[in-house]
Amino acid sequence: MLELLVCPLTRTALRYDIEAQELISSEAKLAYPIRDGVPIMLTSEARLLSKKEKFFI
Repeated sequence: MLELLVCPLTRTALRYDIEAQELISSEAKLAYPIRDGVPIMLTSEARLLSKKEKFFI
């Protein structure tokens, strides 16, 4: 299913962070949460990646 999801802001591929239960948009520098197995693909619910996290993208 991950192959079908894209960042709603940039329309680019997402990376799954299994530890944080988030979908990461490297292009937008956003992390979309996954709650109860459901990805929340709203930019208003996403968090900005920290500078440290951006380094590892």
